[in-house]
Amino acid sequence: MREVKPIRVRPGISVRELVEEMERSGVLGAGRVAKAARIVAEMFSDREYTVFLSVAGPLVPAGLRGVVSDLVGRELIHALVTTGANITHDIMLSFGMPILIGSHKADDRKLLERGLSRIYDMYVRRSDIEEFERRIWALLDEIPEEERDGTSIYGLMWEIGARLPDESSILRRAWEKRTPIFSPGLLDSMLGMQLWMYSRLRRLVINPLLDFEKFSELVYEARKAGAIILGGGTPKHHVLYMNTLRGGLDAAVQITTATPEDGSLSGAPLEEAVSWGKVKTNKFVTVHGDATIVFPLVVAAALELVEG
Repeated sequence: MREVKPIRVRPGISVRELVEEMERSGVLGAGRVAKAARIVAEMFSDREYTVFLSVAGPLVPAGLRGVVSDLVGRELIHALVTTGANITHDIMLSFGMPILIGSHKADDRKLLERGLSRIYDMYVRRSDIEEFERRIWALLDEIPEEERDGTSIYGLMWEIGARLPDESSILRRAWEKRTPIFSPGLLDSMLGMQLWMYSRLRRLVINPLLDFEKFSELVYEARKAGAIILGGGTPKHHVLYMNTLRGGLDAAVQITTATPEDGSLSGAPLEEAVSWGKVKTNKFVTVHGDATIVFPLVVAAALELVEG
């Protein structure tokens, strides 16, 4: 049993050094962040790991798009599981439609009059949403009809990514690296609505069971399986549940603001996942905090640890 050590900071301290100071403390959020950085560093450095990144909540519009895109580009994650909303925002940003800094205290009736829709303290212009609808139809028209007939969701994401000129796009990077993007809740988004409307007038048939085939291949072929889970919801469950096919994950990090008292999966700590066979080792940690703060910190520290 070791003592809690005081955290020391100084001018010019690196992210790795700061996290090492948190590790010296070893308790509460600081200790959990340090443990998360160590686990993620192991996932990144051990090539036997197949790493699944689960992303829920408005994390792409909130600024984490670049972190996720870079991890895909560096081939440090091997599959992304996310909501249709995050995919929609990645495409909108690729189309040059910005997310605006707003205020969570704004008068939403006035925002409606100004043509703005609010995501907490972020604004989206409704004129951009209308333009998105037009441009996504044009992009879908570029995909050969035979590629739209019986496609998987991840295959459709690659087809879209191949046609996005933005090198920072998650979908673009995923297409370049052949990293599958799974989105079991894709239809519950602006993009999903447009896919349905498009399918009523043109040939578009999506077979989501093909995504299970691809996901299961990754799971069965993984020598070690690791997960980084941001938020909760369907993406979190999909990663955890699919890994029951191999007896559970070998390592996992969860970053969430949800609490466990209501029994929801989003707030469930990873300890609970052990009883379902979703995690099979003690190499896991749940960090309670805002992913827009914690995730970049953990990734930066992990990369420093890996690269020395």
